[in-house]
Amino acid sequence: MDSKPYKILGIQQIAIGGPDKAALRKLWVDVLGLEVTGNFVSERENVDEDICAIGQGPHKVEVDLMQPLDPEKKPAVHTTPLNHVGLWVDDLPKAVEWMSAHGVRFAPGGIRKGAAGYDICFIHPKSSAEFPIGGEGVLIELVQAPPEVVAALGG
Repeated sequence: MDSKPYKILGIQQIAIGGPDKAALRKLWVDVLGLEVTGNFVSERENVDEDICAIGQGPHKVEVDLMQPLDPEKKPAVHTTPLNHVGLWVDDLPKAVEWMSAHGVRFAPGGIRKGAAGYDICFIHPKSSAEFPIGGEGVLIELVQAPPEVVAALGG
């Protein structure tokens, strides 16, 4: 493939779904000691999530504990326990443009503001005839890294 106009810098987050985030909190917060740093609720995304964190500075990784607002609606954030993996990228618009031109399928919604306030978009877990590269069953979130993360992680 052509040289890329972007760089993937590291893991920004993992998102874990379940029918009741209280059970997830017992493990991730009460037992493993992650700090709850926020909450995000979205009707459009059908999600109520606790945003937790481990690590410091540019090495901080977000762990999102998610439950659906309505278990009968889509997206069904609780049906895939490891819901998605988020990757820091130094230039999200360039990454999306290049990847799209090279056959990567993105989920509907385009680049938008995510739960933690960063611009995000998702690589679709499945490929299609038009876009033959997908996440091979894994939803992948690309997250625009802020300047301090780009500098610290070598972007």
